[in-house]
Order: sequence, then structure tokens, then C-alpha cells
Amino acid sequence: MFFKSTFFEDYTIDDKRVTVGRTITETDFVVHAGHTGDFFPHHMDAEWCKTQPFGQRIAHGTMIFSIGIGLTASEINPEAFSRGYDKMRFVKPVHIGDTIHSEITISEKGEAKNPEMGAVTEHVEIINQRGEVVLVCDHLLFVKRKS
Repeated sequence: MFFKSTFFEDYTIDDKRVTVGRTITETDFVVHAGHTGDFFPHHMDAEWCKTQPFGQRIAHGTMIFSIGIGLTASEINPEAFSRGYDKMRFVKPVHIGDTIHSEITISEKGEAKNPEMGAVTEHVEIINQRGEVVLVCDHLLFVKRKS
């Protein structure tokens, strides 16, 4: 993890970065369920899941979002402030043993109310080991302009 100052003017539409991968474990399921209180059987009951069409436990979508976004934190920009996330969709299920990584593409730049800032949108795709997109969202940022 490192700090890298990137100002609004330095962002270029379609620039892309790719994170390292991370394998999802049973411990991830248990810890996330404990943190959130979501012990829904689709996530926690392996025997019940065997009786369902999907056949195995499915990762919490919020866990995949958290881990996938956490992977993007390898580069910290002290000139940017997150406004949140938009248009999040759980596209495909993730299971124990799947490995995910994140791909971040600069998709939009625009004006902000504060003239010292610009608005940047990073389109985030979380992708499994088979190259399938499992989650998408847009990360909305305010970014300082160069003085």
C-alpha cells in the first residue's frame, strides 16, 4: 500500500488498473456472517444448499463487495474523497474457493459544485478466476484540482 497524489487533471477516461487476486474461504463466510448477523442458509448451511439448484453455499454479496473494494486500496490517493458507490449489481454467485480480483476503469469526469474539485467515476468490476464478472459498481469521487 502506498500514497500517490493524483489530481483531477491527471485522470484519463478509460485508464485502467487491475488488483491482485484473493481466494474466498469458509472463514470469510463465518466472519462476515458474524459481523453482519446475516446467517441466511444460502451462505451458511452447506447441507441445505446441496438440496438447492445452486448446490453449494453462495458468498454474501456485501462480503464480495467489501473484499473486492478492499483490494483496490493498494493505492491511496490523498487528493481524492469517496462520495460512495452507485449502480451496484451482484452479477454471478461466488463460492468458497473462488478467487476474485478487481478491475477499475475511469469512466467519467465532470464538474463539482466546489470549483477546487472535480468529479470522477471509477467503474469497478470484480472478476472471478474464470474471467466472469461477479459484481459491478461505480465508485464516485471528488478529486482536488491542481492549484
